[in-house]
Amino acid sequence: MSVFVYAENSNGTYKKSTLEAVSYAKAVAEKAGTEVVAIAINPTDSADKLYTCGVSKVIVIKNDALQVFSAKVYSEVVAEVADGNYIVFPHTADASGIASMVAVKKGYSLITNVMDAPESVAPFQVRRKSFSGKGYMIAKAEQSGVVITVSPNAYGVKDNAVSGTEESKDVSVSTDGISVVAQEQSSGKLDLKEAEIVVSAGRGMKGPENWGMIEELANVLGAATASSKPVADIGWRPHSEHVGQTGKAISPNLYIAVGISGAIQHLAGVNGSKTIVVINNDAEAPFFKSADYGVVGDAFQVIPALTEKIKAFKG
Repeated sequence: MSVFVYAENSNGTYKKSTLEAVSYAKAVAEKAGTEVVAIAINPTDSADKLYTCGVSKVIVIKNDALQVFSAKVYSEVVAEVADGNYIVFPHTADASGIASMVAVKKGYSLITNVMDAPESVAPFQVRRKSFSGKGYMIAKAEQSGVVITVSPNAYGVKDNAVSGTEESKDVSVSTDGISVVAQEQSSGKLDLKEAEIVVSAGRGMKGPENWGMIEELANVLGAATASSKPVADIGWRPHSEHVGQTGKAISPNLYIAVGISGAIQHLAGVNGSKTIVVINNDAEAPFFKSADYGVVGDAFQVIPALTEKIKAFKG
């Protein structure tokens, strides 16, 4: 049976996390000796992006009733179409919601936040994040079928081009009893969960009027912006930028924390970052214990100077 992958899109465009999930599905397919089939709902993007990462077939579902996202409705569609024992999703908020429901509907095991290619596929065993990202474990699927979500920026996008085909499929969709709640969008230009570089700040910025320097540094680095929970709670930044145990969990290649003390609740959301840089004027700030690099200094002096140095380095 084929390995299926949910090809999530944003306003019709395939997300980076989708290409990571596709790349992961290809690794599973190679171990299982089969091919990858992608399920795409109302895409406008080219399927070539999926073929490049190893998809042999794209099943395209276009239905006006699916223009507004509902995890319940989407899970019914995916469960109906995906008839294989392996179903892969990106570990995003929307896709994770679908994945858990699909696992229940099909009676499959659910393994979330996977980091590496599976150690085996029969039974399915793989390394995944655990304890809010503070540790890792080897998870083993107890059922013959398994639903997998791939941690962002963990496995990466792999070039594994194949010659693919596209098939349109009609599905019956019922939205009875479904209500839609508007989602708050991040003010940043990049998707925070997918960003490879994140510049985050806390109460050390002293007020929302000082956030311009954080945004300027982020623009120079091509980064997304984020914030600590207290900053979001007092309204300095939108809650969509809050990272931490009760906010978004992220795993960028580089996380720069400015004026954030580093409480354990905040660390739970960012300790998957490959490199952490902490800038704080308090040399005793707990965050320095978790940092790869630390700068003890006044953010209002350090950040503008850092920004100018990066601008100069970029020429």
